[in-house]
Amino acid sequence: MSRFNVKKVAVLGAGVMGAQIAAHLVNVKVPVILFDLPAKEGSKSGIAERAIANLKKLKPSPIGVAEDADLIQAANYEEHLKLLKGCDLVIEAIAERMDWKLDLYTKVAPFIAKHALVASNTSGLSITKLSEALPDAIKPRFCGIHFFNPPRYMPLVELINTPTTRPEVLDQLEAFVTSGLGKGVVRAHDTPNFIANRIGIAGMLSTMKQAENFGLTFDVVDDLTGKKLGRASSGTFRTADVVGLDTMAHVIKTLQDNLSPETDPFYGNFGTPAVLQKLLDLGHLGQKAKKGFYQKVGREVLQFELDSEDYVPGGQKADEVYGRMLKKPAAERLPLLRNAEGAPGQFLWAILRDSFHYAAIHLETIAESARDVDQAMRWGFGMKQGPFELWQEAGWLQVATMIQEDIDAGKALSTAPLPRWVFEGPVAQAGGVHTAQGSWSPAQKKFVARRVLPVYERQIFPEKLLGEDSLPDWKTAGTTIAETKALRTWTLDGQVLIASIKNKMHAISPEVMEGLVEAVETAESDFEAMVIWSGDAPFSVGADLEATMPAFVIGGADAIESIEAELQNMMLRIRYAQVPVVAAIHGMALGGGCELAVYSARRVAHMESYIGLVEVGVGLIPGAGGLTYVARRAAENMAQSTSKDVLPFLTEGFTSAAMAKVGTSAIESRKLGYLLDSDLIVPHKDEVLFTAINEARSMAAGGWRAPLKRLFPVAGRSGMATIKAQLVNMRDGGFISAYDFKIASMIAEIVCGGDVDAGSLVTEEYLLALERKAFCHLIGQPKTHERILGMLNTGKPVRN
Repeated sequence: MSRFNVKKVAVLGAGVMGAQIAAHLVNVKVPVILFDLPAKEGSKSGIAERAIANLKKLKPSPIGVAEDADLIQAANYEEHLKLLKGCDLVIEAIAERMDWKLDLYTKVAPFIAKHALVASNTSGLSITKLSEALPDAIKPRFCGIHFFNPPRYMPLVELINTPTTRPEVLDQLEAFVTSGLGKGVVRAHDTPNFIANRIGIAGMLSTMKQAENFGLTFDVVDDLTGKKLGRASSGTFRTADVVGLDTMAHVIKTLQDNLSPETDPFYGNFGTPAVLQKLLDLGHLGQKAKKGFYQKVGREVLQFELDSEDYVPGGQKADEVYGRMLKKPAAERLPLLRNAEGAPGQFLWAILRDSFHYAAIHLETIAESARDVDQAMRWGFGMKQGPFELWQEAGWLQVATMIQEDIDAGKALSTAPLPRWVFEGPVAQAGGVHTAQGSWSPAQKKFVARRVLPVYERQIFPEKLLGEDSLPDWKTAGTTIAETKALRTWTLDGQVLIASIKNKMHAISPEVMEGLVEAVETAESDFEAMVIWSGDAPFSVGADLEATMPAFVIGGADAIESIEAELQNMMLRIRYAQVPVVAAIHGMALGGGCELAVYSARRVAHMESYIGLVEVGVGLIPGAGGLTYVARRAAENMAQSTSKDVLPFLTEGFTSAAMAKVGTSAIESRKLGYLLDSDLIVPHKDEVLFTAINEARSMAAGGWRAPLKRLFPVAGRSGMATIKAQLVNMRDGGFISAYDFKIASMIAEIVCGGDVDAGSLVTEEYLLALERKAFCHLIGQPKTHERILGMLNTGKPVRN
């Protein structure tokens, strides 16, 4: 099979989804053309141009850095159809109207390249019916591709074939979507709303119906169906507002129009809920209309009341007893909920029972195996576990019996019995649908293994489901070289040493420091390179404050200075290691985690990495070399220019540290200087380790040598005075507090090199000493203690 090389993509339709799909393509450096209808006034491509401009205003941002939106080429169907000939992939993303889509296909078909793949981004229309408007030459290259909104952040993409789609087309597209776009791919059958929306919308309708049955308000339901239940924190009704109530209504209508009591025994529950219909009639479409199930007025969040058709105070939470129930092991949790006396407990059992029931009834028709259902619900609806995973964890036959008893008693939403495979045969014997051999396929009557494609060789430790015990676990995989409670060093190939922090949130404790130094020594003596990778996100949230504070209480500033000196020495040891050290970043790299990354020889970062020096938030300054790095990089950047003034090159780094600014993507982190042009950004989180290991090997094979220690110029007292003058204005203008001013002034002093002449040459050790002094001073201040305790207790910064 020849390689599918995507050099350029065309997106047809500049609506919400089309524009954001185009934005994500730019995020991964794929050239893209965004088409729409010709505008009636002004530029013919005005509709697409306005959509591109609007991308810069959206929150959360669909694009890594706002200015990259300008890299999207605007086009219209009247003037630019010939541009399609240069595209390798054409994604249609216009409104969910079958007639509009078919008309557009007729218009664009003559201009599509002979090799190009064509895909429709539809949330539920029949892909087979859509293909009928295409010429026979294009049909084998056509399929469905369903991105979830917002495309940058939602992991799920469903691929749907037609009877005429060539198998290799889906393989090629799956490889591109997985590795190129960083998504989790599920292949769905061509049934209404495919997998995630079919199961998810049925679940939301069940939740709304059961909430009404048990008399629960929206806020209580969202409290119960959010993180407490292992689902997205927004819960049910808030999620509907974010998605858009008109969008939800459209997906419901797809079910109503394309299913029947004969094809879906739950069909009677697909009516649009009265409260949803009323909100639609009023034009309250959710977040985009600033009114939906909820309305925010100032800081207060109100909820809609159907009887009065008005908004009333909200914010109520369920009794804590149900939160405690939800923390129990699954085998205890579900019977407790089923037998609960209160309405919230019975409600929770009812919606879980309904989800299990619906998924089991429809598994055979909508998906190849149970794996696709559970992955789709994880990636598309933010669930910690899919319905089959939770069912299996709680005890397969025990839960199946409880469900069937409710069906027989008329308590379920449908009288359809559970399929026979639930109680008999391999699933019952295995105790669930996920096993080491694969996941259950009712159609094939066997456990089906994961697809074997070259792209998945890049995922050394793929995200696995409960019961997939044959997949490797990074915590025990490979050969262990050394292991403590805080750190494991191990190898997969005998060439690259991997260091994995085991502490909570991968915080850097004294034990981690000691272990990393030993790891460098081991790598230098026995390996070609070293990778710092800790499996699950985050990369590291920085120094272990809980471990540090007792040392301060016992030993005062001297004890802290000793710890800081060890931390700084560890950073220098990593920077000047005689083997390349690669930081493999997934999730947050904050404070000391950021410093650990920037002192590594190279960084490989997942696109959705959040990197920054955030110590100001706890009343401190970066003390492990972060400010020394800022000063050194400014000098290095100046050396590559014709300027002799280091101050302009220092401004971005100083501002980021003083304001605790975090890059909200790896792309923005590169702009802030925490990632360099030589660093790699990887779209898929599960490919970070593979890429880091290969990068480390390549660096070693290329004769990599550690940098030589050298002096570098600083901005001196004149630069410090310039920065402080700006800080005075911010303080006096009320933009920062007096304590913020004090901390920022200390940061300015360090990055400028203290009381020296502009252009003075200094060493890293000199600036590190300034860092230590300032850090130790601040950790003894009461206002810093308030900030540290506030962060430990609430997770939020205190501004005092």
